[in-house]
Amino acid sequence: MEAINKQSKAKDIRKKAFGIFTIPVLVIMAILIVCLSSGQMILTTDVSFYGFTRYTAVVLLTTIALSINLSSGRFDFSIGSLSTLSSVIAAKITYAMLAGSGASAPVMLLISIIVGAVLGALSGALYVALKLPPIITSLGVTLIFEGIIYMISGGRYITTETSNASMIFFRESWWIHLIIIVLALGVIYLVFDRSKFGFNYKALRAGQNIAVNTGIKEVPNAIICYTICGALMGTVGFLQVLPGNQIATSVLNFGSIGIMFIAFLPMFIGGYIGKYTNDKIGYLIASICISLLSSMFALFNTKTITASIQSIVTAVLLVGFLIFLNNEQTCKDLANGTLIKKIIKQYKEKKNRGETNDKPQE
Repeated sequence: MEAINKQSKAKDIRKKAFGIFTIPVLVIMAILIVCLSSGQMILTTDVSFYGFTRYTAVVLLTTIALSINLSSGRFDFSIGSLSTLSSVIAAKITYAMLAGSGASAPVMLLISIIVGAVLGALSGALYVALKLPPIITSLGVTLIFEGIIYMISGGRYITTETSNASMIFFRESWWIHLIIIVLALGVIYLVFDRSKFGFNYKALRAGQNIAVNTGIKEVPNAIICYTICGALMGTVGFLQVLPGNQIATSVLNFGSIGIMFIAFLPMFIGGYIGKYTNDKIGYLIASICISLLSSMFALFNTKTITASIQSIVTAVLLVGFLIFLNNEQTCKDLANGTLIKKIIKQYKEKKNRGETNDKPQE
């Protein structure tokens, strides 16, 4: 009996390891092939490495923020405008307080998180109060937030408030980006996997009517979800400032929605990997893969691989992965040869039936 149990556990471990590491291994192999064929290599400089860690944090936090509401059937278009508005307000307040001193970056990060949480709570309260489909409410909130951004900035880049040595230090310190990733994952894990709120959230996601009938309050849970998403996107807004120490504010007419689309592919990949481990770990692995792809694209000049080509590649990968998810068992059977064996077996059975039917009756 013990031998059987050990074999079963070993089989489960192999299955989980295969599910967790297959995609990142394939991504790394593909990147290495492209890099070697072009005579280049990624992450060989300090600039490329801290750019990689920063973008990993951006993709991870955006993916988690998008998945929190989307998993509950709430499609939120406003996370991009919320991210930009949080960074704009945080930059203005920080500059008024510190005028670019050495503490500007950490203070701006903290204010951006707080402002993002407040804006997220307002967005959630508006969704609850209006009782409209979340997609409609989020489109309205997006236009409102974009309008406020334009009013504050006049549509011009914000540079004076964000150009200081403190911001440069945060940009060039990859370990700060890792700290943000670890803290965010830890908080999200505790909130959604180890708290009463998280258990209620999962119950509402699994069966809303049943959960409400058992006494779980849907409205406060939804507003808290929006608040957490806002705090995450406030952090993303700060991280987006770091590459050029500036904030692009020309986001009218849904110009802020673009950041949301970087999260779709890692969300589906992370969800798949999450079947074999915790979904937060899945999102992290998927974000690392996407950031590695971005680092690979950065090796080539904009004439060789334009932004449109990158978008096409990402879209093809997304569609291909969705096809895989919808035909997962077929793909697995094809990979391990089971599908070919089934086809051969069916062919032989048909052939035998044909030979039997061709025999003359006595």
